Amino acid sequence: MDFSWTEEQEMVRKMAREFAEEIRDEAERAESESRFSHEIARKMGEMGFLGMTVPEEFGGFGAGYLSYLVALEEITKVSPPTGMTMGLHNSLVAYPLLAHGTDAQKRMYLAPIAKGERLGAYALTEPDAGSDAANQRTRAERVAGGWTLTGTKIFITNGAVADVALVWAVTRPGERSRGISCFIVEASSTGFAVGTVETKMGLNSSPTTELIFDGCFVPEENLLGKENEGFGIAMATLDGGRIAVGAQSCALAEAALEKATRHAKERVQFGKPIAEFQGIQWMLADMKVDLDAARLLVYRAATLRERGERHTVEAAIAKLHATEMATRVTGKAIQIHGGYGYMREYGVELLFRAAKAAELYEGTSEIQRTIIGRALVK
Repeated sequence: MDFSWTEEQEMVRKMAREFAEEIRDEAERAESESRFSHEIARKMGEMGFLGMTVPEEFGGFGAGYLSYLVALEEITKVSPPTGMTMGLHNSLVAYPLLAHGTDAQKRMYLAPIAKGERLGAYALTEPDAGSDAANQRTRAERVAGGWTLTGTKIFITNGAVADVALVWAVTRPGERSRGISCFIVEASSTGFAVGTVETKMGLNSSPTTELIFDGCFVPEENLLGKENEGFGIAMATLDGGRIAVGAQSCALAEAALEKATRHAKERVQFGKPIAEFQGIQWMLADMKVDLDAARLLVYRAATLRERGERHTVEAAIAKLHATEMATRVTGKAIQIHGGYGYMREYGVELLFRAAKAAELYEGTSEIQRTIIGRALVK
């Protein structure tokens, strides 16, 4: 296996690193103010980061999947919420439009989303449909010229700022996964409303939102894919999303390891830098080993996806290990910083809060274990 980067991937890494430094100050201000930065989203669109794997003909960057993850890691290291927006657009919105959209849908929605001219959202989760995603309650009923949607979605990333959302709803009641369809819904539609914007433990500049549909009309041409086959679209989309979450988790851990190593070299106790103590060295070593193992799992799953091969289990393995690894590594980074690690000034507590969230969204650790376990005993 070749672990070296291509010329394109190195170019993308450099470009993403420079961009991340450019937006650092604004990203920090937005996070402290719990404010979504439209300025950063606009710049990401202009640079092509919101449509990394979208072909150029649809306004995207046209890069490979591994190049996308390389850029995602560099941006997440500096601003986890910005990485959330980038991952959302590429993995959860652009991919299903590209894979299942009609030519008209791609022309109408894919290019503006890839360019950041319009912001997107992925609306699957409901109060009674979290880990049990097939237990949808939002209903889509046929009317003249299309459908009307009625129901509520929760925990929707960027739902408060999205111009368009991919929304899953029941079109054949009583059939669970075999009776769910996906719709492209304009936020300007009558009957579409933003509900509660959640107050969270972290990732505060990435709004997490309730969406309410009260007889929201969706035209016939905005059905994505085939009727009653939307659940498969959702699950296939999450396969890629989980790989991206794994990459984001590696970025959080790498940023934490860098901060912890720097602090250990600078912090003097008992007359010498704490980096000279074996206990600290062993903590740093465990963090590095944990991170490298997770990154290899993420890149394995990404390589399979780039080749067009089945990768559901590999994506679950990557997300499970990488997210739990990130929580461990960021926690150890706080410990190495001592009391300073608990202070916001040093930035490691922010990484810990972001890492914990990654164990929950796009399928909890328990769901990943279920996917892996079922595959083993099948």
